[in-house]
Amino acid sequence: MVEVRVDPEICAASGMCKLLVPAVFDQSEEDGTVRLTDATPPAELAAKVRTAALRCPAGAIAVHEREREAPGA
Repeated sequence: MVEVRVDPEICAASGMCKLLVPAVFDQSEEDGTVRLTDATPPAELAAKVRTAALRCPAGAIAVHEREREAPGA
């Protein structure tokens, strides 16, 4: 499982993240900076989220690996 964090303060507003994973990223209508819509996306989007983070020209996206929580925890 991955957890995504964004820093709109350093975002270059390129829109690459939204283009790659629109289910996780959006852009502010005000200034075009990144907006996170799903901080813990489903596992099937993890590879795309990692790609978006790598392609972010400003390095505004961080992806952290999280262990899956045990049921009932």
